[in-house]
Amino acid sequence: MNEKLKSKVAVVTGASSGIGRSIAERYLAEGANVVLFARTTGPMDDLAASAPDRTLVVTGDVTEPDDIARLVAATVERFGGIDIVVPNAGIARAVPFAQSTRQTLHEQFSVNVLGAAETVRQCLPHIRKGGSVLFITTFLTQVGFPGLSVYSASKAAVKSLSQTLAAELAPQGIRVNAIAPGPIATPIWGTIGLPDDVLQAVAGQVTARLMTGKFGDPVDIAETAVFLASDGAKNIYGQEIVVDGGYTIG
Repeated sequence: MNEKLKSKVAVVTGASSGIGRSIAERYLAEGANVVLFARTTGPMDDLAASAPDRTLVVTGDVTEPDDIARLVAATVERFGGIDIVVPNAGIARAVPFAQSTRQTLHEQFSVNVLGAAETVRQCLPHIRKGGSVLFITTFLTQVGFPGLSVYSASKAAVKSLSQTLAAELAPQGIRVNAIAPGPIATPIWGTIGLPDDVLQAVAGQVTARLMTGKFGDPVDIAETAVFLASDGAKNIYGQEIVVDGGYTIG
């Protein structure tokens, strides 16, 4: 453990599973104080038990501004300020565009875009100079994938937001970047709405394009998240770092 994030205060949403949980685990291992936020408390409590003096668990929904306000207030009360914000909470639904409704758009944009933006907006007054915001986008901002038009569009909006905020917040000493995960073995794959046989077929097609021959692991994203939040990335602004096993160059 190098403690690259020693004593920094990190807020991670969607921290109960998958990429969010892995980022929270790696941040703790690197010496950070970590505030875990998600709708499901149990998995976060398990993680917090490993370092109770450096963790805070807040339960809530990123689509509810009052819940985010509670998150920010609790963070500031416990740790005094914020150094890193990772608005990771997100959802994906596979729906052909012709069958997409306003509700389809609202569901995914409310979490992926509005939830992420509101998290950063409410945290912003408390982010200290030298702080970092790290959005989570997707490799699908660079390639097309049938059935995921709404999800991909929502993440493209997040990518644009991250680039604009990088320019807007730099004068305040706050860096903004994004990580674009490729195919990663997380629970989100089981929630996109495809039958198991179709899901397995899609996974096989995707895997065939990966240089590693297999889906990535959440820790691959977490390691990148550590670097981008650390002083080692102090000269990186407004970038979307693609971690996709080579899918987008295959």
